[in-house]
Amino acid sequence: MEQSTVKFYQTGTFTVGNRLLAPDQRSEQASAARSNSLNSGHRACQGCGEALGARYAIDAAMAATNGQLIAANATGCLEVFSTPYPETSWQMPWIHSLFGNTAAVATGIAAAMKAKGRSDVRVVAQGGDGGTTDIGFGCLSGMFERNDDVLYICYDNEAYMNTGVQRSSATPPAARTATTMSVGPHPGNEFGQGKNVPQIAMAHEIPYVATATVADLRDLEYKVKKAMTMRGARYIHIFVPCPLGWGAASHDTIKLSRLAVESGVFPVFEAERGEVTGVLKIRRQVPIEEYLKPQKRFAHLFGKNPDVETIARLQARADRNIRRFGLIGE
Repeated sequence: MEQSTVKFYQTGTFTVGNRLLAPDQRSEQASAARSNSLNSGHRACQGCGEALGARYAIDAAMAATNGQLIAANATGCLEVFSTPYPETSWQMPWIHSLFGNTAAVATGIAAAMKAKGRSDVRVVAQGGDGGTTDIGFGCLSGMFERNDDVLYICYDNEAYMNTGVQRSSATPPAARTATTMSVGPHPGNEFGQGKNVPQIAMAHEIPYVATATVADLRDLEYKVKKAMTMRGARYIHIFVPCPLGWGAASHDTIKLSRLAVESGVFPVFEAERGEVTGVLKIRRQVPIEEYLKPQKRFAHLFGKNPDVETIARLQARADRNIRRFGLIGE
């Protein structure tokens, strides 16, 4: 008698690919009707967090708008790996802007749709942390101040990865990049620099601000879909590890995203009109070392003589996030 493998299905779980769930319980990526707006065949690195984040976010936005969506995309990794001339992986109306004017281009698209009376067509702007927190910061702030009807999504991999891993204003302290070398008495990026763009967006009191990671697909999809039910300026900041730039294993992208949340390094929350309306609680805060050690950009902190003082300062930053957002609780 031949042996056969018995398959067990967890019908009560929210596994991404579990199509045994009722249709209204499935994630967008588990649905056969997903748009695949960022299709296969692009040239992203293995384990690219940005490719994951963009696929999840745009498919969710397409579902929320019945496919009536136009995207403006800043120069950067996402643009370069998805549109090598004359090819493209985008299966939707998609416009490439300059590095610094994505928010302005998206605003123009939204204005054009309004002039044409096409209120059903919605607009998404996309950029990395360089094109968002640095080069495009003025245009982004203007979009917020005018309350333009655009959802801006920042895919934050914490450096200028496309041009050689240079420091951006989203690069964390002590991280090694091509412009913040691991040399000298204080190796890596300096403390006290950079911008917290989600909080800056909150200060503009726009309708919706949220943070998310590629480790929690349902949370990411929920926030994108919620943002698309609103009008006015909206901002979602997605944490997307970069294996190449961070010196991490390609299979650790989801793990690092989860550790960033559980350590307090990256608080996950949502806010409306400048007020925090919800946070993702963590059961137990993990030590900062668990997040730092898998990344070569922090390897200089863990040599023969570990830099205990710098590690403690990074831990203090994470602890402050825990207190500020009340991340530990029932």
